[in-house]
Parts: sequence; structure tokens; C-alpha cells
Amino acid sequence: MIRPALRRPAALLAPVLAASFLVAAPARASAAEGRYAADIRRTEYGVPHISAKDHGGLGYGYGYAFAQDNVCVMASWVLTLRGERSRHFGAEAASDDVMDPISNLASDAYYTYVRSSDVLRRVLARPAPYGPSAELRALVDGYVAGYNRYLADTGVARLPDPTCRGKEWVGPITASDVWMNLLDLGRVAGSSSFKEAIAASGQAAKKAKPDDGQDRPEPKAAAPGSNAWALGREATRAGHGMLLADPHFPWNGSRRFYQVHLTIPGVLDVSGGSLYGTPMVQIGHNASLAWTHTVSHAQHFTLYRLTLAPGGRTTYLVDGKPEPMGRQDVQVVVREPGGVPREVTTAVHTSRYGPVLGMDWTETNAFALADANAANLRFADEWLALAAARDVAALRRAQAAHQGMPFVYTLAADAAGQAYFADTSVVPHVTDEQARRCRAADDPRMLVLDGSRSACLWGADADAVEPGIFGPAAQPRLARTDYVANANAGPWLTNPAAPLTGYPRVYGDTRTRQDLRTRVGLDMIAERLSGGDRLGAPGFTLETLQRSATGKRNLSAELLRPELLALCRAKPVMTASDGTKVEVRRACATLAAWDGRARLDSRGAILWREFFLGLNVPHRRPDGTPAPPDSWWKVPFDAAQPLTTPRGLDVTHPAVEGALADVVRRFTAAGLPLTLTPGQAQRYGAVPVPGCTEAEGCFDRIRTGGELGGQGRYPDVNTGSSFLMAVELTPAGPRTRTVLTYSLSANPASPYHADQTELFSRGGWVTERFTEAEIGAYPKLTTTRLRS
Repeated sequence: MIRPALRRPAALLAPVLAASFLVAAPARASAAEGRYAADIRRTEYGVPHISAKDHGGLGYGYGYAFAQDNVCVMASWVLTLRGERSRHFGAEAASDDVMDPISNLASDAYYTYVRSSDVLRRVLARPAPYGPSAELRALVDGYVAGYNRYLADTGVARLPDPTCRGKEWVGPITASDVWMNLLDLGRVAGSSSFKEAIAASGQAAKKAKPDDGQDRPEPKAAAPGSNAWALGREATRAGHGMLLADPHFPWNGSRRFYQVHLTIPGVLDVSGGSLYGTPMVQIGHNASLAWTHTVSHAQHFTLYRLTLAPGGRTTYLVDGKPEPMGRQDVQVVVREPGGVPREVTTAVHTSRYGPVLGMDWTETNAFALADANAANLRFADEWLALAAARDVAALRRAQAAHQGMPFVYTLAADAAGQAYFADTSVVPHVTDEQARRCRAADDPRMLVLDGSRSACLWGADADAVEPGIFGPAAQPRLARTDYVANANAGPWLTNPAAPLTGYPRVYGDTRTRQDLRTRVGLDMIAERLSGGDRLGAPGFTLETLQRSATGKRNLSAELLRPELLALCRAKPVMTASDGTKVEVRRACATLAAWDGRARLDSRGAILWREFFLGLNVPHRRPDGTPAPPDSWWKVPFDAAQPLTTPRGLDVTHPAVEGALADVVRRFTAAGLPLTLTPGQAQRYGAVPVPGCTEAEGCFDRIRTGGELGGQGRYPDVNTGSSFLMAVELTPAGPRTRTVLTYSLSANPASPYHADQTELFSRGGWVTERFTEAEIGAYPKLTTTRLRS
């Protein structure tokens, strides 16, 4: 089966000095770099504030600052983007893509195919908005020059990070590397989740498997999650716009956020989170506008099922006429044992729709991938435009002009108190009627269309920037003066008072069950607006926004614990799944005393998690037949009550008693305390991490790398709240609190390697310095002036 893999979607010692002073960087820039100039000022936790007179200089300062903190991560990722990992680390080792860790050989084959496909050259040759603007090109060129300047000044042999110090694979980067990184980011919800299948195309063409009637691809795995609230003037105590950004991206590797403040006087002044290797802010704010993103539920690709011509494995039929597949040979250099290089040649087959996937290729059918973002770089200029927009109206104009957001919703608020939600992501133009007519596999979660009919090609909108995608008029949007919110659900209940409907189904369904994280987030907003959360008078302030966002509520416990405790009182001895009788009195007492949160010291939080996860293990009825999943809810889902159903625990369901007895027996056998806390069980390196999982209904959720071990520890946290940003947009300027959960630098020798992680562990936030007066008031300010 086709299994697209969006899964588990460092650093250099920065100067820390006791007093403010000016550092003149060594003059080693090339003649080409002579036009660049930038200042880098660092405040608390090493956050860089970069200023320059133009986009080239801004990129120069940013590239230099980022290399100071994360040169090793970037150097490794560049090898990936160039398809050169096998040359240095061997073919079988796993690549460094934490969202899809496939073998180096498969990774290299995919990226070599992309580089040699000419897609990047063609996109870069196009004028704006189809290709990059002059400002974006200057920013990228400057970023490359700044990164390389740091590397030249420091020397590979003297890099502060031991991870890559003196390694042969560390070297200068090129503009092509940065453009490839941006192109790959745009493809996260499409081509980049099928890397292994694309790389296997050549082998599959040689040995197609027999038809077995099971040629339906599996749905794509879940992308990284996020939370976002945009609050309008009716939801805030002072009548200002406010925004909460809480992206849930990986805590390791190249998809981490870097916190940065970028300024070109009179042109640009933006602060926020920027994904590694991208020279612009993706989630942030300026003086009067703040915006963030969550991952869209829309389809951003379709598969086409190809009907192969009789006797021809690489020829397919369209409207009854044979059409040969294209073939692109790919050469990858592999390091053999002993260091001897060997060239491996494979092939990628292509179709009019896109690359042919090397899985589920039978004697009569194959599948091709059509990715709406395959040649999209427009989002990079769109982020620059958002950074310069002054209000929601300007943000809307920028998004309509570029139409480039690859796979995310946008939520925004401005100083006038307008809140806004839109799915402006790049979505294939497949109407509901066309989907019904052309669907080639009965799977409502992923579009598989009939590739044997040209009538099943994507359509076009007059207001779309290019053919094949929906234009702005079709996109789900909502403007409010109270709030809009999203936690990676579809657009339907962005604001329950005004449900969104009427959009093409490719954007997501309506009247469907909402996950517990969505439900708890909307309940948190409702509680704050009514004052029912005990945080003071109704309405949000910056302080109550922070407290709400990090309250560590566990909705599954709120919905199910009362019935479980009642069962405990009635049955202090329960039957495990294998029939064993287990005494559960102490466990029940622990759960009764638990505060219902996932704080560091919440005694019983881990016991609850393991019980709840046990509930979701497939179970059988007493007669041996499989029980439907989630059948232990007392009240099932009702589309008329989407925020309060399902609810309650059916204590007569055999899964309930078995789940509690099983976890008690497991804890007892391992010698684990039933009072095990998140602070004891969850770590990131040496730092204890609060929080609970999305499945439990946790808003500020975390995900660990595996199951609870016998020592009472989960593998390290690898995903979760990553760059928290709470912004109040006042007439006097923004008031902002942030925390970068995994800290600024992946370099274990850096003072900025775990400082914000420790702050996050304690529940603290960083008070952002945005104005010149705020930056200048930092008593330990350091400044690096970059000049040729």
C-alpha cells in the first residue's frame, strides 16, 4: 500500500558578555559581499534583532546570526537537499528529516530527482508573483553571503558546535540550497510526504506485482499540529486585537523555529518565528498586525490512478490513447564500507500528472502524484507581504495577490480589533461534482482520481493566480470582532456562533466529530469570555491569554473521570484483559486526588494517560466479535451538539475495566509509582517537560518518541508546542510574550541551548523587546556590526 509519510512533521556558541559593546566583525567578505551591511543585537536568551538598510543586508545579518546558533543543523540539511547523504554517511542510515526519516539512498534519489527536474530553474525564471520578487532574491542572496561569512570567519575546524566541528561535509551554501529548502517546505503536505514512493518508481516499473484487487492507497498521515486564536475587540478587556500562536512542530532537526526580529527602517519591522533556513518570519507580528498558522485540513494533492496499456508497464491510457511515461535517470554516490565511493543509478518515472509512485504498481495500474505546490515559491513573498501589512485588510490583499500559502490556515488580528480566519492554501481545483464523477478509490480522506480520462484534470478559476487551483472566492473565510480559532480541525467551527459551510469538500467536511483538542480550546475561550475559568473578570488580557494557553487541562479526564471513579467505588477489584483479578483501590485514590492537569507535579496524570490509551486499544465483545472503536463513550457524537459530544464513560463496556486493571498491573510489575508525574516521565534532554497528549484532549500538547518505559520514562519529547507567542496590539505598540520551547540553539555548548526549555518547564515566558527603547534598555545588550 502507498503510505505517504508525514511523521513526527545544532547550534553555535553566541557571544554572552557582561556589558553592552560594539564588535567589528573581521573583514573577510568577498567583493560580491561588499554591498552588504547589517547590525545584529542580541537580548535575553540570545534573541537576535537584525537591522539593515535593504533586503540584501537584512538577509546578510540573518544568515550570519543563524549560523552562529545552528550551523550544524543547516550543514546537514543542505546535504539532504543536495542528495549527498549517502556519499558521507552510507546508503542505509536514516536521513535527517525528522518528519519522514527514510534511508539516505531513498532521500538522495528523491532530492537528486527534484534538482535535476529543472523545476527550480523554471520557477526562478518567472516574474513576480509567479516567481520571486527582487526583494526576496536579494534577501536570499544576502542570507547565503551572511551564512558563508560566518563559516569563513570561524573556520570549520574551529566551529563551537562539536556536532560538526572539523567535518568534511560542512561547507559554504548556495542560493540554490536556500531555494530548494523553500521549495521543499512548500511540498510538505504533498511531494515531500511521498519521497520514498517516488524514489522507488524505477524499481517498481521493472517488477510490477500481480493484481490483487487491493489497489487503494492509504490516507496520508497527520501533519504537524498547531493551535491559534485571533481575538477581536469584543473578546478582549481593553478592546484591542490579540493573538495566540502555538505551532506544534518538531523539536529537533530542520523544521524547528528560530526566533528573530527583522528591521529595515521605514520598510519592515517584524518579529516572530522563522523555520530553519528560511530568511523570513512565518509566524509573527509588526506594530499593528499579528498572524499565525495552523495546518489546513484541505487536500493539497491528488493521486491519479493510471490505467496501463496492455503489455506496457510504462505506458498508460488517457481517453483510450496510449501515452508513454517519462523517465528521469538519477545517479547517487554511495559511500561503501571502507569509504570507497560507488555510483548507484535508479530512475523516476513521470506522467502528465506528476511523478509515478513506486508502490501499488501492478500489471494493470499505477498511481501518479499531482502536487498543487510542486512549483510553488509564492508563499515566501507572501510572508514578506504579511510582515509589511498594517491591518487585516492589507493582509487579505497580500494573500489575494500571491495566493501562495502551501498547506496552512491563516489567523490574524489587528490593533483595531478585527479577527480573521482563512484557508488561502493552495488547493487543487476539484469540485464536489468532479470528485464524485472521477473518484477512483472509495476513501473520503484522500482524493484518488481516474487518470484515464482527461475530463478528470483539475479545473480553473478566473480569480486564481494560475490554472488548476481554487481562487480566493471559493476559500473558507471568516472575519469577526469576537474571535476565530483553530486547532487543526476543518474550517466548520472556526467560531461556533457562525459555522462555516458551503465551501468545496476538498477544503474539509462539516458536521463531523471534533477531536478533543479542538473541543477543549473552544471551551477555554468560552470560559474566558464568561469568566467561568476563575481567572478574573470576563474577557482576555495578555496575562489571562498566557494562563489560558498553558493551563494544562485534560479534557478526557474532565469528561470521563467521574464515571470511572464511580466504577471504582463499586468494584475495587477489576478484571484485566487476560482475565486476571487486580486490586485497583490505590489507583482509584490516586486518580481521585489528581488535579486533572498535566503540570510537572500532577500526581496521577501519567496513570490517567496510560489508562486512556488502553481504552483505545482494539477490544472484543464477550462473544468474541470486534467492538467498534470509541464505543465506550456513553453519549455518542451528535452533529447538532458537536462541542459536547461524545461524552461520558460507559462503565459496562469491557474495555473500561480491562484498561484500568491492565495499567495498574503494569505499573506494579515495573515498580512504578501510581503517582508518576509528567515531570518524572517526560524530558527533553535533561529538562522535565509538562503537558499531555493530543489524544487525551490537551490544548498545549506534547508528543514523546514512544511508549512509557520500565523506568517510568518516555523517550524524549519530539513534538509539541514549539514557538508560543501571545500578542496584544495596543495603540502604543505591541505587548508580546514568547517562549521557544526547545531554545534558540541546537549546539549543546551554547548558552542558548536549553535556557528557554528550562523557562518553559517552569511555566515562564519571555517579555519581548520590540521597540528601539526596549532593545536599548537591555543591560547586557551585545552588538555585532557586519561590514565588508
